[in-house]
Amino acid sequence: MIKLFNKNICLTSPVSIMIIVALLFSTIVFANVWTEEIVIIEDKTEEKIWIPTKEDILYQDSMYTIISNTQNDITNIKQDIVYILERLDYEDGTYDSIRYVKGGKIDKRRNK
Repeated sequence: MIKLFNKNICLTSPVSIMIIVALLFSTIVFANVWTEEIVIIEDKTEEKIWIPTKEDILYQDSMYTIISNTQNDITNIKQDIVYILERLDYEDGTYDSIRYVKGGKIDKRRNK
């Protein structure tokens, strides 16, 4: 028994044991959460700026030319498809059947 503030405290009572366990547990949790260490992560990689060589510039230019030509080809193909669709279908449901032989006459039949 301990005499504290003019009161007797029994260390073997369940309430005292629960208080001691709670204090011990909270101290362990608090010690794990609160750390004094400050971790500084330094980036050790040096930034190297890429400077293209003449070959790199020529390669990029050729790739740009290829992409530009491809985009132009796709645009032309889309326009041709729209033109063909406009020639084949009419609003009234009719369509054209055109047969052309190189050097020959155009045989145009209109179906209804």
